[in-house]
Amino acid sequence: MIKKAIFGGTFDPIHNGHIHIAYEALYALKLDEVIFVPSGTPPHKLGNKITDSYIRFDMVRKAIQEERKFLVSDYEIKKKNLSYTYDTLKHFNEVENNTEWYFLTGMDCLMQVEEWNNPRGIFELSNFIVFNRPGFNMENIRQQKKKIENKYAAKIIFLDAPLLDISSTNIRENIKMGRNISYLLPGNVYDIIKKYELYK
Repeated sequence: MIKKAIFGGTFDPIHNGHIHIAYEALYALKLDEVIFVPSGTPPHKLGNKITDSYIRFDMVRKAIQEERKFLVSDYEIKKKNLSYTYDTLKHFNEVENNTEWYFLTGMDCLMQVEEWNNPRGIFELSNFIVFNRPGFNMENIRQQKKKIENKYAAKIIFLDAPLLDISSTNIRENIKMGRNISYLLPGNVYDIIKKYELYK
């Protein structure tokens, strides 16, 4: 069966940490494709200032253009309403119902997933690939994994990959302070940031 992963996120901006995780998942699970899905209006970030969705989409598109197994989808940014993970997974399952779908996400999301819209539906439509994030206690994570798997008959896979401690938040803050961040993200993404004078 074809295996594909959805990698959702604000990607404001996309950086080398995102690319690294996508490659690790691609190789570890022998995925056919990783589809980056920039969020449109994420419910957990209402009220936050977020870069225009089409600029974020363009940054992702440029960042992955050399990798034939990476794709980007504008599904969420074209939606008029809020971007819920369940709706996105439902859409991709309907479009490709012969594909085994995975959802690539961080440990922080695993800890909060029961607060999301329709968590049971999310686990029915996808397997979770969870990658490490700084500041999480592994024993708490293991307990949460066991709890979620038992409660929802979920399939959760820990991605055993080296941690690149890079965050979009820190990149934005460093740009605001006038620091060089070019080594943290693909060069063509940095070109877009300079073109639109983002995060200053």
